[in-house]
Amino acid sequence: MDKLDKLIEYLLKERPDRKYIPKDLDKFQLYRYLVNPRMPGGLSEEYLQMEEAFLKEYNQARGITKLSDLKEIEDGIYLWKGDITTLEVDAIVNAANARLLGCMSPLHNCIDNAIHTYAGLSLREECSTHKGYTSCAVVTKGYGLPANHVIHTVGPIISGPLRDEDRKALSLCYENCLKAGDFKSIAFCSISTGVFAFPKREAARIAVDTVRRLRPENTKVVFNVFSDEDYEIYRSTLG
Repeated sequence: MDKLDKLIEYLLKERPDRKYIPKDLDKFQLYRYLVNPRMPGGLSEEYLQMEEAFLKEYNQARGITKLSDLKEIEDGIYLWKGDITTLEVDAIVNAANARLLGCMSPLHNCIDNAIHTYAGLSLREECSTHKGYTSCAVVTKGYGLPANHVIHTVGPIISGPLRDEDRKALSLCYENCLKAGDFKSIAFCSISTGVFAFPKREAARIAVDTVRRLRPENTKVVFNVFSDEDYEIYRSTLG
């Protein structure tokens, strides 16, 4: 039995009622379906060590992108379209929810879900010891990820017209992440522009302006995007 089979077996023992588990999932999807909604606590050290070892191997097989593979768009700043969970940098930034526990919707296609999936449940365990709030910058280990650390920040949620306090809160997300540790490289996602509904072009302007003003000289910054639209927005914003 390989590591993934053992992880699934362990998780299924916690779910004696299995009738709600979809039948058409492949093995990794089943693993992901089981871990995404799991609350922290009750995991053995043996499970956590095996899961981290499995995810490091799995993420390596998916393909790792190194900072040296990227090209600077300006001094110390990179723009890259790809999966942030495959990026080997000192820290990646997670657009977290206020609980910091990750997206708990099984198989949901958001960055918070992906980061917690490919880092493993050790990340949720560590996150459960912290409290989140708007513009926070909580640093954890990267566990199964190729990144050494994850910086969790909670962006502003937009439910009406954009206000100056929303702009300030988003700028503080970037500022606090840049000041969260002595990181040699940080990859930022597009904070608050998903379900939190911050307008994308204004968010990119704030992100670029804040990073240009406050980036430590010894820190490389990657603006990570996942769509062609976001890539074009950042490319035009960076000039």
